[in-house]
Amino acid sequence: MSETRLSSKGQITLPRDIREYLKVKLGDKLRFRITDNGQVTVETTQYHIGELYGLLRREEQNPVSVSAMDEAVRNRFKAPR
Repeated sequence: MSETRLSSKGQITLPRDIREYLKVKLGDKLRFRITDNGQVTVETTQYHIGELYGLLRREEQNPVSVSAMDEAVRNRFKAPR
């Protein structure tokens, strides 16, 4: 069992064994949940690819096909003649 102390700013340091178990690193986000029986769980924030759909969409831009993206990359990185 690991313990940590709450700082005056409400912050905690995750003990090394917990960080290693969760496979978290600097900048990762964690999610805290209170279960129905009153326990608090901590989990890493991971998204399913379906949750990210449309995240970067801008109203003024039309969707681009994968083949169009491939063509743009080929054109951008052509060796000069």
